[in-house]
Amino acid sequence: MALDKIDRKILSILQKDATIPVAEIGKKIGLSTTPCWRRIQKMEEDGVILHRVAVLNPKKVNAGVTVFVSIRTSEHNDAWMRKFSNVVEGFSEVVEFYRMSGDVDYILRVVVPDIAAFDVFYKKLIKQIPLSDVSSSFAMGQIKYTTALPLEYIAIEKE
Repeated sequence: MALDKIDRKILSILQKDATIPVAEIGKKIGLSTTPCWRRIQKMEEDGVILHRVAVLNPKKVNAGVTVFVSIRTSEHNDAWMRKFSNVVEGFSEVVEFYRMSGDVDYILRVVVPDIAAFDVFYKKLIKQIPLSDVSSSFAMGQIKYTTALPLEYIAIEKE
């Protein structure tokens, strides 16, 4: 799907606040409600917009401790990776999960209320799947956090 400058403006607005009414988005970008809504629907159909969600305050929902878990394994086959993925999917504490290049095979971002809760998570994880090396780093403070992706890299179609 080719996106234009208007689509980029719509995405910028929605990334900041997906609850803004379509009519208001249209006013901000100079479109009437119906064409603005059609553009949003098209971007949803094309998978540009994956979800519209509420971003919660971790401290208010008792998940204020962030832990980055680096995992190395000696297993590098599809069956093990599928099993590991299934195990990780079963943990609500894991909010991000990446397969990496370099020295670390996988990185998890885990959110929990405290160190004791992380210890419970860790024990359940290593009980369910063999891992060669697990290293955990606790975030001391959050400097920047955003769910907004940079939009300046979108190839704008010629008008």
